[in-house]
Amino acid sequence: MLDFNFHNPTKILFGKGKIAAIKQHIPGKSRVLVLYGGGSVKKNGTLNEVFAALDGYTLFEFGGIEPNPSFETLMKAVEMVHKESIDFLLAVGGGSVIDGTKFVAAAALFEADPWSIMEQGGAPIQRALPMGAVLTLPATGSEMNCGGVVTRKSIQAKLAFQSPHVFPVFSVLDPEKTYTLPLRQISNGVVDAFVHVVEQYLTYPVKAKVQDRFAEGLLLTLIEEGPKALDNPKDYDLRSNLMWTATLALNGLIGAGVPQDWGTHMIGHELTAMHGLDHAQTLAVVLPSLLTVCKENKQKKLVQYAERVWGLNQGGQDQRIEQAIDFTRQFFEKMQVKTRLSDYGIGKESIPALVAQLEAHKMVHLGERRDITPDVSQKILELSL
Repeated sequence: MLDFNFHNPTKILFGKGKIAAIKQHIPGKSRVLVLYGGGSVKKNGTLNEVFAALDGYTLFEFGGIEPNPSFETLMKAVEMVHKESIDFLLAVGGGSVIDGTKFVAAAALFEADPWSIMEQGGAPIQRALPMGAVLTLPATGSEMNCGGVVTRKSIQAKLAFQSPHVFPVFSVLDPEKTYTLPLRQISNGVVDAFVHVVEQYLTYPVKAKVQDRFAEGLLLTLIEEGPKALDNPKDYDLRSNLMWTATLALNGLIGAGVPQDWGTHMIGHELTAMHGLDHAQTLAVVLPSLLTVCKENKQKKLVQYAERVWGLNQGGQDQRIEQAIDFTRQFFEKMQVKTRLSDYGIGKESIPALVAQLEAHKMVHLGERRDITPDVSQKILELSL
């Protein structure tokens, strides 16, 4: 096992009716900005529930944060923070809203150009406004980690940032708040969580037995429960398990002390920025191809994955690896997420521009061994057609 430091300060409030408890975790005289997305939280009553729970506070609201939160929109929220002397932020929504709120929290107190937070290497975040979250779409794990992803439309860039200063103070996870999600978002959430686990698990062995078994348990839960949720979206136990799995997939626990990949995500970000695919759609397209191209370096963990997750014990190692990758693709398709670029109308002619964007964003040494160069990324994309 590799050396690591692990600290996660986010308090989780899990269960029915937990929104009512948020008042206990926000200082009484706070000026609170509530941030949300396209308005579904208004329609389903979640926003009213939040406002009722914060009766007596000075409240402001900022809506319209996109599914891939844009720098341009978020800077309008930063302006509002300054204008209204906001001192606490509350995200109500899924990972995009939470990611965006984290950026606002950091940018509002950042003395230089806020975009420098996002650029390669990332200008260090020294402080941020405190924030909490009410999760409505389990997928990204942003409710219990210190990272986020922001898109800048003007330059077609989707980049990540990270800082311990943007851990949410608390996050509410009420499975009932996921009952009204469209099936597409349920599907995307399961695929997103699955790939988050894989990025930390399918690398190379370092004898981290606890992390491996934990990761395998999360993957098995998603495989077992994900398809059921499409048929029974209001099953509380199903939604509870999926919600908690998505959180544990990226709260730092299974990634502590192990090598991590994230090549699928970096390549996928370019697909979203250039072609507008959902984040999970890009992951479903890229991951099977990346595992195939990189199977030699990932051989030992792929064999373990084939055996422990998919129950593949017969045949040679190469055969089992190929079966495991095929079963992974089949699972994504079962979750109703397509796995080929051609499914989204993207052809071979688009690949040079995607590779060029990876180079422009300095994504030229990806993967746990930093050996996914632009040439390798091109092979992965070509295999994804």
